[in-house]
Amino acid sequence: MSRNKFPLKKILILVTILAVPGFLYYLLQAKGKNRYKPLPILGPKIVAGTFHTKRGEKIPDTIYHAINYPVLFDSNGDSVLLAKNTQQLIIVNFFYSRNKEVLPLVNEQLSALQEEYKDNKRIKFVSISIDPDFDKPNLLKSFETEIGAKFNKWNLLTADTSVTYRLARNQFFVNAVQIDKNNFIFSDKLILLDADNRIRGYYTGTSRDEGKRLSDEIKVLITEELRKIKVEG
Repeated sequence: MSRNKFPLKKILILVTILAVPGFLYYLLQAKGKNRYKPLPILGPKIVAGTFHTKRGEKIPDTIYHAINYPVLFDSNGDSVLLAKNTQQLIIVNFFYSRNKEVLPLVNEQLSALQEEYKDNKRIKFVSISIDPDFDKPNLLKSFETEIGAKFNKWNLLTADTSVTYRLARNQFFVNAVQIDKNNFIFSDKLILLDADNRIRGYYTGTSRDEGKRLSDEIKVLITEELRKIKVEG
């Protein structure tokens, strides 16, 4: 009489999958340095008229600033809407390809992060041009090749300045100013967004130390999102 073998291997795999988010969260919070503390939610916020209860205490709900994306265009000329609830964590920066002082350093950091997270579908990089007269889709296509940006992992996007300047200033709270025909003021910040398109951190794109901090805090945010999915599930 045959008996079914106990599926020990499958159970061990399942236990590991369920345990990893909590264990990683413990390591990040209990064993890490200050950079491993839960990340703040940045930007304007308002107290809603609704409440939730935590440990028997009635707490007012807070509505946090979330990026309201306009329609942008990728290097194929196709429209892109970075909608909410994509379950992706997005790292955003603003640029113009003619800049040869700051941008190469920023792209170096982005290239390293792209390589580090190349197999993680939750992580996406978006660089938005503030120079649409020059950074047209065909130019963006060749620039992607030049800097090693992999399409759909690290996308270079563009739109009219009336769109991108308002997006930079009013949604991401960074500079975007045209000085003359060939020069612009733009922020070198890399901006980390969570799956709800809320700003969770600003990082100096020209600094390797800041690039390392961003990488560390991406891991913190991944853990936060995994825990949230587990609770909601």
